[in-house]
Parts: sequence; C-alpha cells; structure tokens
Amino acid sequence: MKILIAADGSDHTKRMLAYLGEHAWLTAGNEFTVLTVVLEVPRRAASYVDAKVVQGYYEEEAEKVLAPVREFFAQKGVPAQFAFKAGHPAEEIAREADKGYDLLALGSHGHGALGNLIMGSVATKVLSLCKAPVLLLR
Repeated sequence: MKILIAADGSDHTKRMLAYLGEHAWLTAGNEFTVLTVVLEVPRRAASYVDAKVVQGYYEEEAEKVLAPVREFFAQKGVPAQFAFKAGHPAEEIAREADKGYDLLALGSHGHGALGNLIMGSVATKVLSLCKAPVLLLR
C-alpha cells in the first residue's frame, strides 16, 4: 500500500504516528511518503530577496517538521521518503494525495463544527478536496 502521511509538527502528528506504529501500519510492503507544507512567502516579499534565500527558508522550516518524523521512522526501522511543498497546506496535501496514493493519513486538531466555522480546518478542507481515501486521526 502506498501511504502519504501529512505532517505539521504538532502533537496531533505525533499521536497519528504513534497510532500507525501501534496498529501495525508500519509493516513491510507499505510504502511511506511523509509530506509537510510550508506556508508560501508572499510574492511581494519574496521579490525583495534572492530566490535561494526563499528556498533556504522553505527547506529550514520543512526540516523542523520532518526531522522528528525521520527519527521516528528510523527507530521503527521503516524506510520512508520525505518531501515538502510550499503553498496552502490543504490544497497541496490533497493534490499530492491524488497522485496515486492508496491512503492519506493525517492528524486533526478536532476543533468541532463551531471551531471549524470560526478558524477553518486543514483536515476539513483536505477531506473536501481529496479523492484518495483518508485516515483522519484525532
């Protein structure tokens, strides 16, 4: 099974990874890609600095999220690919999940209906955009 894991560095990501580890998802035969999405630097602001600086910023921010996930997979002895995108998290996650993954796994903050109405929710938007099956953990 080809599984995309959306990671944001929060406790919800840690709980989702723990769930996957405890419930035999991290087994041989499954292929994992971990994706994090860095908010895009506004184009106007990016125009004042070299493109390498902006790319370096994206890489640094992504690595803050991906480093502990790399360690988690290394401790479990499970190979995984790691990637990042810059943009709107829900849109980038859904777009990537629809590129041939069998499952998308992500954690949710679980704000509830009122919280989603007021603050919005990446998970809710991913569910509305994504055609791949989604395992949403909270």
